[in-house]
Amino acid sequence: MSGLPLIDVRPYRASDLDGVIDLFQRAVRETASADYNQAQIEAWAQTDRDEWELARLSRPTWVGLVDGELAGFADLEKNGLIDMMFVDPLHQRKSVATSLLARIEAEADEAGLTTLHTYSSVTGRPFFEYCGFDMLLARAVIVREQRFVQFVMEKVL
Repeated sequence: MSGLPLIDVRPYRASDLDGVIDLFQRAVRETASADYNQAQIEAWAQTDRDEWELARLSRPTWVGLVDGELAGFADLEKNGLIDMMFVDPLHQRKSVATSLLARIEAEADEAGLTTLHTYSSVTGRPFFEYCGFDMLLARAVIVREQRFVQFVMEKVL
């Protein structure tokens, strides 16, 4: 037995909003800080609660729970784009993202999608590669005057 926790994946609820925003900000500030400088982290971690509320409700989003506690979240747009996938720093490397991706792949299959794609960060790239995504290209993007490298990745289902 690996000792990994049981992960419950369920659809996002409006009441999850503040927890999801908090998780995102901590994931960026704590986990991604190994790959980005302070100015990039601060630019990336900014959130507008109203925009987030609309975004979460505009597309299927799932949360991963460990012992009833929010441990991660991910979404899927109609075109097969995984726009967001973040795991709480306290739950890294415990199969939370893998469980979320399994749910996304099942939903994508049910919707008749043949490919998934994502615009991965440096931090997320190894996970997506491990899960069978191919890197199509690396590109520079500017977010709040900070330059980031983003990896366009795809997985054929």
